[in-house]
Amino acid sequence: MNKAKYWFQVAVFIICFLLIIYGQKNIGYTGLALQLLGLVGLLSLLWRYNKNYQ
Repeated sequence: MNKAKYWFQVAVFIICFLLIIYGQKNIGYTGLALQLLGLVGLLSLLWRYNKNYQ
C-alpha cells in the first residue's frame, strides 16, 4: 500500500470518528445523521480492509 493511500485512510478514519463524537453532542436528527454518517464511513474502511483478505 502506498503512503498516499494510507494517509488518506487515516484522515477518513479521523474524520468519521470526529463525526460520531460531534453527533453525540447534538441532540436531534442532525446528531443522529452525523453519527450514522460516521458509522458508515468506519464500516466502509473496515470493508475495504477485509476485502483484501478474502
